[in-house]
Amino acid sequence: MSYEKVEQAKKTIIGTKQAVKAIRAGIVIEIIIAQDAEERIIAPVMEEAKLRDIQVTYVDSRDKLGNACGIQVGAAVVAITD
Repeated sequence: MSYEKVEQAKKTIIGTKQAVKAIRAGIVIEIIIAQDAEERIIAPVMEEAKLRDIQVTYVDSRDKLGNACGIQVGAAVVAITD
């Protein structure tokens, strides 16, 4: 379900640093996190999302999440902004 949500989103931001910046800018409506990502990578995004009460959805695979974003590598974090 969430993979389709990412595929259908008009605008997404891929990556931890970019997602944190987007959350702080107030443009994120949902965060998608891969469960197989390392805790140290996703922790900053989870903190910011919790502080700003942004919905966090989990998917099982970084590879599938990256594929849903149209990139050739895995993605630990994707922010949906639209």
